Amino acid sequence: MENNLKIDEFIKKVQKNKQNELDLSSDEDLSIAIMNLISIEEHFFFTGGKTGKPEYFDLLNTARQMRKELMQKIVKDPEGEVWCISKHLLSTSMRLMEVGTKAQGQGKKQDAQEMFKKAYELYSLFWGINLKLINLGEVKKIDDNQLDTKDDKKGIMGKLGKVVQYVVNCCKE
Repeated sequence: MENNLKIDEFIKKVQKNKQNELDLSSDEDLSIAIMNLISIEEHFFFTGGKTGKPEYFDLLNTARQMRKELMQKIVKDPEGEVWCISKHLLSTSMRLMEVGTKAQGQGKKQDAQEMFKKAYELYSLFWGINLKLINLGEVKKIDDNQLDTKDDKKGIMGKLGKVVQYVVNCCKE
């Protein structure tokens, strides 16, 4: 419950502030760049493995070092596994976007929408953790019968999605 209150308070604070001092558009761009660097690391790995050329692994390390440096700008003072959780949330979000895009190109709109929804939920979770809206020490499994089914924001993922809509605005210059 404390996490829901924290998110609700944060949304109200952002809604009151029409100037949106909490604009994170540069951080959003940076998070997308980090996603692409993770993807580049994967491509260098597979290309190195397929070709047997070790220079691709050197390039992988170069991309990895850059990704680590850039992640430090968003993932500040990570505790426990937050660094790795953040990296995997971004990489999974990106892969689901790609799967969704491919499905859409094949005319599978419903599959695409499901992938896009999951990608956005994971991306929102990344921001929820890194804006410290979620205290991971307090996270525990919530049974379905404990959820408020009348909540129009559809639980914590829906609320985090609303936070991302309010705070992360790539169109603000």
